[in-house]
Amino acid sequence: AAPVTPRQRQVAAGPDAEPKARRPRRPKVEPARLDALVAAARQSLEDDKAEDVLVLDVTGRASFTDRMIIATGLADRQIQAMAQHLEEALEKLGLKLSRNAIQASPDWVLIDAGDLVVHLFKPEARAMYALERMWGPDSPVGEGSGGA
Repeated sequence: AAPVTPRQRQVAAGPDAEPKARRPRRPKVEPARLDALVAAARQSLEDDKAEDVLVLDVTGRASFTDRMIIATGLADRQIQAMAQHLEEALEKLGLKLSRNAIQASPDWVLIDAGDLVVHLFKPEARAMYALERMWGPDSPVGEGSGGA
């Protein structure tokens, strides 16, 4: 039988096969535009009564983004409303999120806006994942990131 899934094709090709080309990373947004997106996101979250809103500059620590916002919501409905209003605020600035840019679980919503990633947590999940410790100013600089 011919390999059907990408993983089966990779295994069938063997270890000496050329690695599949990765999709190129989107170009970085201008610093002023990133600051405007962060400000709009923060304002949207504050308007929705998010708690403990924290903006982290993860440039040099993360290859997938430059800014990370972490916020807490107390109930499912509040977190879902925060995510919807945040998407609308970013869209007003011309940033249309793709369909898969918002990922949700019962305790956590992740919004991937490229150079800005937003995490909306219930309090218990935020304490458990402790992203502030993982990505905060005292976290190590990532390999190949060029430093902070």
